[in-house]
Amino acid sequence: MSIKRVVVTGIGALTPIGNTAAEFWQGLSNGVSGAGKITRFNADLFKTQFACEVKNFNVTDFIPRQDARKMDLFTQFGVVVANEAIADANLDDESIDKRKVGVIWGSGIGGLETFEKEVINFTEGNGTPRFNPFFIPKMIADSASGQISIQHGYLGPNYVTVSACASANNALIDAFNYIRLGRINACVTGGSEAAITQAGIGGFNALRALSERNDDPATASRPYDKDRDGFVLGEGGAAIILEEYEHAKARGAKIYCELIGGGFSSDAYHITAPHPDGYGAFLSMQDALDDAGIAPEDVDYINTHGTSTGLGDPQEIKAIEKLFGEHAYKMSISSTKSMTGHLLGGAGAVESVAAILAMEHQVVPPTINLFNVDEVINPKIDLTPNKAKPREIKIALSNCFGFGGHNASLIFKKI
Repeated sequence: MSIKRVVVTGIGALTPIGNTAAEFWQGLSNGVSGAGKITRFNADLFKTQFACEVKNFNVTDFIPRQDARKMDLFTQFGVVVANEAIADANLDDESIDKRKVGVIWGSGIGGLETFEKEVINFTEGNGTPRFNPFFIPKMIADSASGQISIQHGYLGPNYVTVSACASANNALIDAFNYIRLGRINACVTGGSEAAITQAGIGGFNALRALSERNDDPATASRPYDKDRDGFVLGEGGAAIILEEYEHAKARGAKIYCELIGGGFSSDAYHITAPHPDGYGAFLSMQDALDDAGIAPEDVDYINTHGTSTGLGDPQEIKAIEKLFGEHAYKMSISSTKSMTGHLLGGAGAVESVAAILAMEHQVVPPTINLFNVDEVINPKIDLTPNKAKPREIKIALSNCFGFGGHNASLIFKKI
């Protein structure tokens, strides 16, 4: 069986720093923080009172009200970004064989807001078992891929991957494999999350995972900074159209870049903490390089997982130094979570779009809020502090690691 080439022909994004892919890039390249006081609910009694919310989003600008009310916010985000990417790729063209188009999505949690509201309504109703008839289909994580396929009539494989913060990367790798094995011609893939709820903030507070810098939210997400105190929760999503190269060429599609490799691993260590030596991250990146058939020296830029936590940040850098050797000090590295916050299961999709656009513009987005680099991180590492930096980017790698020890890495190549 011949392995087929897979390219990116469409992108869409809805993030705390931009509501389209183009706006997202403007936010990234200008080093904009998406953090601010939570508006979704009254967070005054919570330890963390801020997050990176999507702004100026009115779902009925994109989806009819009667349809939107049947979707949780994470599904609404997913449908909106998928529509943008599909339009960008012209994937609804009449010549497309929709039997050969799949939808593979990622979400770590799914309909948390729906679940929370229904439980609150139940308890406030004195235990009377009255639930919204759309409760279950709104809550389940696969509703996002189902809604996208229904709206566009895509008849190929359709499901959602759930692997915590690696979910979207897992979805992209699955889509990549379906296409390069010739099972489908194209796939709408990516991820979305909407966990800025009372349960979401409260749950991560209980884990002591979130920043509590309530007096200065805009500088709270500080990957690699010695004064970081946790991650900032984000929301939104992104979509990527992956397509078989010859199929894309034949229909004259715009090609952003090629996806050349995907790697998986497990830490097999702890449910929330990363391996102390970054071994799982090392294995994931190594697997991606092997899959792509390239050497470590070929990578120009890494969009790191970089959540702004004391455990996660140094371990990823350790893994990079171990795998890349001296080349680790010649690459550019940045964490765009410093701007978007952590989108959990949607993070990989948003950060893949960031990597794709970095290659498109030949500019490395910055790691903002990097005031004092943690002394455990080698100062020779180029973390792209605070300002975007022009440089040649032929190959970009994007990492995502999740609770449970799930690791997934992607490698994109400029054509």
